[in-house]
Amino acid sequence: MAVRHQLIARKPAAVWTVLEDCRRYGDWVVGPSDSGPLDDSWPDVGATIRYKLRLGVLELPGRTVVRRHEPPQFLELEAHCDPFGSARIALDIRPWGEETLVILDEHPLRGFGGLVHNFALDALLQLRHRNMLKRLAKVVEGMPPEADGGAGTVPGLHRPAGR
Repeated sequence: MAVRHQLIARKPAAVWTVLEDCRRYGDWVVGPSDSGPLDDSWPDVGATIRYKLRLGVLELPGRTVVRRHEPPQFLELEAHCDPFGSARIALDIRPWGEETLVILDEHPLRGFGGLVHNFALDALLQLRHRNMLKRLAKVVEGMPPEADGGAGTVPGLHRPAGR
């Protein structure tokens, strides 16, 4: 199981604005491109988005299904990409003062990924999560202040380069 966290210098409402917009999926999720909804119900439970997953020169179709949607705290997804199987991706969104703590938990569920799940795979997921959470923070923190009720970024907060 790969668990990683990221502190985002915005209120949870701004994070939810990004998470609930399936057109922004490719902006913060590492791997998928060309994403779009299969219906108009995202992010309701059972809603699905489709995308292409590029692995080097290989391009595979993928889809992600919402399994749990409980704003403002939980979003759980099941990402499918054949022939690899599927993975559970859980996002726990917590207010942290004037900021938001995002906890990402991912593990393989079905198929090949589930069969070969081990420490080495978790280490690779940690690298992916590090990049993905940084991308999520960049997208959220780059939004206009109205996205989190007008508060914007946290005054006086300075993020060191490379964080």
